[in-house]
This record gives sequence, structure tokens and C-alpha cells, in this order.
Amino acid sequence: MKLKLKNKKPTGFTRINKKVLGQSIELRPHAVDTRTTFGHWEIDTVVRQKSAEDQVLLTMVERKSRYELILKIDGKQSCHVVNALRHLIKETGDAFPKIFKSITSDNGPEFSDLSECLKGLSEVYFTHPYASWERGTKENQHRFIRRHIPKGIPISTVTASTVHRIQEWMNRYPRKILNGQSAMEVFLKELINEDILSESLGFYMN
Repeated sequence: MKLKLKNKKPTGFTRINKKVLGQSIELRPHAVDTRTTFGHWEIDTVVRQKSAEDQVLLTMVERKSRYELILKIDGKQSCHVVNALRHLIKETGDAFPKIFKSITSDNGPEFSDLSECLKGLSEVYFTHPYASWERGTKENQHRFIRRHIPKGIPISTVTASTVHRIQEWMNRYPRKILNGQSAMEVFLKELINEDILSESLGFYMN
């Protein structure tokens, strides 16, 4: 009887994604990691049911201010993500590249067209497969959303006004990590510092 031994993966081993969707997070500037510069976002989707027909939430969070955007889209397919981003690009106009300097995503198929969609506007980076901690801000923000939308409730039953109310609550409550300021307060200060406040009034007021 032969004894079968499993080959152990070396320490620090990272699975290699077969399909390269774009730039690796390894190429992302160090300043983004330290949260010392404004305009660097993480993007993800929140799914409440496995049904392909159910709507999902497209979420984006700015790393320095923790400012959150929550967009309700028709499904977890690339075309719906692209449509939402195109609407955001149109809404923010010339301010878009200044507000969204970079966006970091996972390797999900819903983000397969992210690099092409944002080409010439924002730098796009992708985390390593199975490394959710590389988008730690996004993971923490999702906990807040789950307080308001319990597991199992279809996103399609959640009204747009409820989604907006959740976003407002997340952006307006004081945070210890921001020295008692809200994400909204920090975000607006950054817009002023970047001299783009007047260019993006509709973006943060809607």
C-alpha cells in the first residue's frame, strides 16, 4: 500500500489567475496603500441571492475618506457594471479623472471590462485571486450595508430611496478612524483641496 502525500504549497504562495484582467495590485503606488492621497477607490458588488435574475449593489469606497457610493444595478454581469460607470462618468464630467484617480477590483467576471471602460480616465488595478484582504476597506464597508439589508433579502425588493438612505447614513456618521469626522466631511475637504468642488456638485449631492 502506497502512502500518498499532498504537496504543500510554499509559504506566501498565491494562486495564479488564469485570465489577466489588467494591472496587478503590485503595480499600485505605495501612497495608495498608506491612504495619504485622495482619489483611490475600491469597487465590489453586494449580492443577496444567487439567482442570476436578481439585482445587485455596485459599491465603491474612496480609501482615504471612506466615502461610499452604492449603485443599484440590474445584475452581476460586466455590461451592468460598465453601464453604471458610464453613467457616473457622464454625471461627473471633467472631474471624473480627478476624483477617481485609480480603482482597485477583484478578479470577478463582472469586472472583466473595467480596464477598457476606464481607459484614459483612471488607473485600474486587480487584487490577487483569493486575497480579499487586499481590499480591506471594501470588506469593512460591507458590514455596514448588511446591517440594513439582511442576508437572503433580494436586492430587487430594496427601493432606490432605501439604498440612498444607507449611503447617506454611512457617509454622515462620525468615525473614530477619521478623528470624529464623517466620511462626507473628509471627502468634501478633499474636493476643495483638489479644487474640484464646483465641478462635482451634482455627484455628491445626489
